[in-house]
Amino acid sequence: MVFGLAACGGSGGDSGSGDGSPKKGGTLKIVGSSDPDHIDPAAGYSTVSQALSRQFARTLFISKSSNNFAEAIPMQPDAASEVPTKANGGISADGKTITIKMRTGIKWNTQPAREVTAEDFIRGWKRLCNPASPSGAQGYWITTIDGMEAYCKGYTKVDPKNAKAMADYQNGHQVSGLSAQGDKTIIVKLKQPAGDLFNIMSMGFGSAAPKEYDAYIPDSPEFRSHTVSDGPYQITSYTANKTIVLDRNPAWSGASDPQRPAYVDKIQVTLGQDQPDAVQQQLEQGTADLAWDQPVPTPSIPRLKSAKDPNFAIMKAPQSNPYLVFNTLSPNNGGALGKKAVRQALEYAIDKTALVKIYGGPDVAEPLNQIIPPENVGYQQINPYPTPGNAGDPAKCKSLLAAAGYPKGLTLKFPYRVSSNHPKIAESVKQNLAACGVTAQTAPDTNGNFYGESLVTPANAKAGKWDIAAPGWIPDWYGPNGRTLIQPLFDGRTYGQNSSDYGGYSNPEVGKLIDQALQSIDENQIASYWHQADVKIMDDAAVIPFMAQKYPIYKSKRTKNAEFIAANQAYDFSKIWLSS
Repeated sequence: MVFGLAACGGSGGDSGSGDGSPKKGGTLKIVGSSDPDHIDPAAGYSTVSQALSRQFARTLFISKSSNNFAEAIPMQPDAASEVPTKANGGISADGKTITIKMRTGIKWNTQPAREVTAEDFIRGWKRLCNPASPSGAQGYWITTIDGMEAYCKGYTKVDPKNAKAMADYQNGHQVSGLSAQGDKTIIVKLKQPAGDLFNIMSMGFGSAAPKEYDAYIPDSPEFRSHTVSDGPYQITSYTANKTIVLDRNPAWSGASDPQRPAYVDKIQVTLGQDQPDAVQQQLEQGTADLAWDQPVPTPSIPRLKSAKDPNFAIMKAPQSNPYLVFNTLSPNNGGALGKKAVRQALEYAIDKTALVKIYGGPDVAEPLNQIIPPENVGYQQINPYPTPGNAGDPAKCKSLLAAAGYPKGLTLKFPYRVSSNHPKIAESVKQNLAACGVTAQTAPDTNGNFYGESLVTPANAKAGKWDIAAPGWIPDWYGPNGRTLIQPLFDGRTYGQNSSDYGGYSNPEVGKLIDQALQSIDENQIASYWHQADVKIMDDAAVIPFMAQKYPIYKSKRTKNAEFIAANQAYDFSKIWLSS
């Protein structure tokens, strides 16, 4: 996911104990920088879009928010009445047929309100590969569910500017592995057993979609003004990069939703605030409650730790954020970044210890030299491009660049996010590259545009509108998550609009390892395949990992029962209640 035990680092977030009795009411005030990458749950892939969709777009399964990392890993039923197992008859003996039974009482906020059905979930999943704003995670579904690949391939031929044509395709074409039995039972047929199927379905992409969505081009301005809710909150006001307001959904029933108590009456997100210090000041003063897309500013961390501020925590969420990605499709510099030797030379340029300091030092981050961070499936420590103290080796970089045919260096276009620590990261990387004889032309970009347009539009990559960038990546889930670090970022077979394989990297050997991992049922063998993919991708120098991070987070004094969602790098909005 783009952009993450108990709290660590000397302080912890409260878990609601000692806060008194929960009470309903009030407005949860959230402040931050910019829009999510997408509002449409079918396409939204950033941490903030997933946190947002959790409020208005329910999935069959859900990860429990908790300040205990291990407690949050097992999947919980959401719109499903239970998690299918072989023991309860939900999983067939061969593991390839899944029967999912739904709860009753889950309703759309339509006029009149109506029950969410099995067909609504199938509609939602069929929207994932729409040609207008497809899901960057569609590879999970294509490689897992029978018939999804053929269905999605056909969908690419439909006019992405014609809502009716897309609706006609969805309604006129079935996915062989998806069917409904009545209104409340879904049958899913798999290509091979998948121990992470329910994790895949727990993401915002896995939410149901009402028939009303057929009228709009996915994630268009018209769609964003007509979202439909089956969760505790509904979007009642949206102004791009300014405000998102959610109010209670009158059709929602707490009896049908064991995971979302929905204490506050309103959630108000105020955007356009790019300075972490200004956001932090509002949280500490109590004029705002939570940060939207900004961690605690690095200079504030020692002070908050020393004071043992109960509203500050450093949360466990093993991740690779940020990292440097190469646009392998760029025609700039004579197509230099398409050459492995050039990318391998640049691996030696970066002073990772300096980047770790930008994020707060060893309490928060540590240098990372591979794709898979610690505590994720497939992790085995490697360091194929070692430098003294992880501080970079500009002389070696320059020498290898000359040997690759570029003795005079390169000029690289480098868009960077304007929020949080990203301007400082961009400046540090720019200086590192300069020492290697490479000129980085930096250009500011908003979070929403960075992930929603700049990096995910193949035409931009092929036209050389960017050469390098520093996105972040958080595993889409924890537990059986080997594919989450490899498949979305490096499976070139699914490269296209909204792909998180930003630079168009593709290697058939990596594709084969992905397939072998997905087809295996032996946990040790699965981990081995992901590790082998890690080694191969690093040998190809598709990216430069920077660091593995924890997540510093702060909440206002009046914010109670703050429970963390590691994959979203956020507290669970629906569980928070506000003191006077």
